[in-house]
Amino acid sequence: MDIDGLKPETQARLSIDEQLRLAGWKVQTWPAANLGEGLGVAIREYPTDSGPADYILFVNRKAVGVIEAKKDDSILSQVEDQTLRYASSKIKFQNNQEPLSFLFEATSQVIQFTDLRDPTPRSREIFHFFKPETLQDWIKQESSLRHNLKNNMPELPKANLRECQVGAITGLEKSLAANHPRSLIHMATGAGKTFTAINAVYRLLNHGGAKRILFLVDTRNLGKQAQQEFHAFKPQGKQTFFHENHIVQRLTSSTIDSAAEVCICTIQRMYSILSGKPIDESAEDISLHEIKQNQQQAKLVKYNPAVPVETFDFIIVDECHRSIYNLWKQVLDYFDAFIIGLTATPDKRTFGFFKENIVAEYSYEDSVLDGVNVGYDVYEIETEIGNKGAELKAKEWLDHRDKLTRKKRWAQAEEDNSYTSKDLDRSVVNVSQIRQVIKAMKKAVETQIYPDRKEVPKTLIFAKTDSHADDIIQIVREVYGQGNEFCKKVTYSAKDPDGILNDFRNDFNPRITVTVDMIATGTDVKPLEILLFMRDVRSKGYYEQMKGRGVRSLSYEDLHNVSKSATSDKDRFVLIDAVGVEKSLKTESRPLERNPNLSLKDLLQGVAMGHRDDDTIQSLANRLTRLSKQLDKRGLAEVEKLTGKPLPQVARDLLTALDPDAINQRALANAKAAGITRNEESLTDSERQSAKEQLIDQACQTFDNPATREGIESARRQREQLIDHINLDTVTYSGYSSQAADNAEKVIQSFKDFIEQYKDDIQALSFFYQQPYQRRGLTFAMLEELHQALSKPPLLLTTEKLWSAYERLNQGNNQAAAKKNNSNKGKKVNSQRQLTDIISLIRFALGLDADLKSFAEQVDAKFKKWIFRHNAQRSTAFTEQQTQWLRLIKDHIAASCAIERDDFDYSPFSDHGGLQKAWGLFAVNNPNSNGQNNELDSLLAEMNQELIA
Repeated sequence: MDIDGLKPETQARLSIDEQLRLAGWKVQTWPAANLGEGLGVAIREYPTDSGPADYILFVNRKAVGVIEAKKDDSILSQVEDQTLRYASSKIKFQNNQEPLSFLFEATSQVIQFTDLRDPTPRSREIFHFFKPETLQDWIKQESSLRHNLKNNMPELPKANLRECQVGAITGLEKSLAANHPRSLIHMATGAGKTFTAINAVYRLLNHGGAKRILFLVDTRNLGKQAQQEFHAFKPQGKQTFFHENHIVQRLTSSTIDSAAEVCICTIQRMYSILSGKPIDESAEDISLHEIKQNQQQAKLVKYNPAVPVETFDFIIVDECHRSIYNLWKQVLDYFDAFIIGLTATPDKRTFGFFKENIVAEYSYEDSVLDGVNVGYDVYEIETEIGNKGAELKAKEWLDHRDKLTRKKRWAQAEEDNSYTSKDLDRSVVNVSQIRQVIKAMKKAVETQIYPDRKEVPKTLIFAKTDSHADDIIQIVREVYGQGNEFCKKVTYSAKDPDGILNDFRNDFNPRITVTVDMIATGTDVKPLEILLFMRDVRSKGYYEQMKGRGVRSLSYEDLHNVSKSATSDKDRFVLIDAVGVEKSLKTESRPLERNPNLSLKDLLQGVAMGHRDDDTIQSLANRLTRLSKQLDKRGLAEVEKLTGKPLPQVARDLLTALDPDAINQRALANAKAAGITRNEESLTDSERQSAKEQLIDQACQTFDNPATREGIESARRQREQLIDHINLDTVTYSGYSSQAADNAEKVIQSFKDFIEQYKDDIQALSFFYQQPYQRRGLTFAMLEELHQALSKPPLLLTTEKLWSAYERLNQGNNQAAAKKNNSNKGKKVNSQRQLTDIISLIRFALGLDADLKSFAEQVDAKFKKWIFRHNAQRSTAFTEQQTQWLRLIKDHIAASCAIERDDFDYSPFSDHGGLQKAWGLFAVNNPNSNGQNNELDSLLAEMNQELIA
């Protein structure tokens, strides 16, 4: 049938008929109706008391819905009243008392749906008609999904939930109750987005009427993590885990378990399922940050009866700032589902996609104030070659290393080669530059950042490429004098990356890992305390995600499990910037508007993933033609071995697929094979389009193989790197950034403000505004009260954090002293702080002491003066045994602020004989003492006063 000559509305009805059949409906025309032909029957021109309806939908012989068909240029919202009139009419032979529930308006291109069972019926666009089985299930339900969301959600139990998580879940449920189709949850990294989402999923399944929910991720690694969290989740008040009552499926094939209530899937795999394009599993390992796309996308997703549009009621999009645009947006548009976005780093496009419906907003700054996450300091390392590059002279003998195989050959440089910092670790590797950065990091961690740690804090290094990561690993092991277990690579190409990552989280080794992208986003490694950037990042969102690997808070017990010399909770991480990443210009996002800006790697990846519009095919053909002219014979031969034909022929095949004459010839051949008589004038648009797709698919088939894509890209790249062993690098700067000093000033100022505000309200503070003699009443309990007040949000001022802040400020004010590391003030930033050190901090803040020294140091100095004075004044000096006991008393005062008789019942005094032993040691042979030993009590009182004052 030549549909081009038909009226537009007739053409639309033919298209609607086909869509209904694909969804499982039997399409018939009144009066030749047969309701027994199938579960779902769509009857055209069915009579009602308002006239014949375009379609009446019957399920199990009962009328349930109506379709109003219109030509393509119709505005469907203008015919909604007409659809409602038919739905409210008497349906012939049906004796319906209520309006039909399901209302559709449709053209050949657009379908609009309204459910009259909803509290406030509102039309929405859907990708395809629903299956009859779906409408049958809905009719059986007492209420619609949207009715449940508005009326059936019980109050949220708040136990075991952070305030930000409570706010996110309640905000989401309010949004869903108001029938907002898209909701954005903006929560800082580490605030528990996935845990929050799982709580919401549990409530939607158990109270909201949801049948199946899709949890969408953009890498296989994140999918595994999500599955683990679902399995570990135990709902409040329940004795069983989530997965024991709800089937959770992580999709590793194209088959969705009909019993699954939660499906975890990469957006790449779901796109493959819906587009019918086979997936290369390695594509699931690549973050969508790394795949650039054109905004002009062909609509490649098509209806799949095995995965109908109503398969999921909700789609939760993890890291949604990466997966809601361009090619991937089609997956979200396909399903008739509420879309819930989770992200820590939204940009303007994210807000736009979610229609500015932000149901929860919890920033990184908020999370630090609440103690959910930790803050960070920036430590900068600069080297001469890292900033300026260097020059290699012609005729110098150098290693030339193959980037892929890392095979080396020893040869002379053919010409002078000046390279910049941008060339480092790409075309030129300067081993000395890498070594100097690693040495500077090692020294900084050992002397300034964590000087009292006996082991290297858990460290993550971001490298530029896999090859760069390998270079770093070898140098790290060499500089630290450690073996293979100490430093490992965690990239998608590494052997058993998940096992290494798990060891990094939970075991002592590895202490240092090197990654390119695998741990850059969404991966939890809570014990991380050092991030070293040896690659620049220009995307603002991506950089924030990378920094987010270090923000996780961690208790002392959990940190001590992997870092035995840690003495407190994790209270910060340090970002070591060796490439100027903190200062480089960042953009909100970098979508590529036109194909000329796409790299060859991105074009190849896009074509393999199904992105095959005319612009992309044309660009790839031109790029391959240009490459064929650039390669030498060896390079061309290597590519031909992979593609099976010369590279120029590969490019010609792509151009041929766009040639109208070639398309017509293929379409005519297809028609002839099908027994249809055609000439070029009688070919339909659909026949030409089908032929074109066949030609494109054939031309692109060679790019399906990832080895072929990598081989072509490798040929394009300069295959060899020069290894510069001649130019030795030097560190030009190593120290905390000005940002660290600014943060320290804010911490110190908040401490001073607190002292001034509460000097009359908190007992421990009031003592510092009295005379020294009166401070002998200062007790350990008072210090605990003060410490608790300081440690609560929003201040979160622990003694160690305050001590570190004073050190940062001192280094910021005196960079020269910081570089030499011989300042006497605030030494040993991270040494174990005792609670009594808060006394030193207060005295220093009030200007009572010129130098900041630990309370133990102050007590020790005062004890020396006191005992020398006593020995000088006494007829006989204290004996060696008495002096040992006095030192024990001094140490107790340093740790507890005071000493009393009862303290002698405990270690270490009890280990040496307790109060009776001390009583005897300090007995006084005084005839007027009546046998009473007054010297011990007087000594205790005197030491309490002298050593605390």
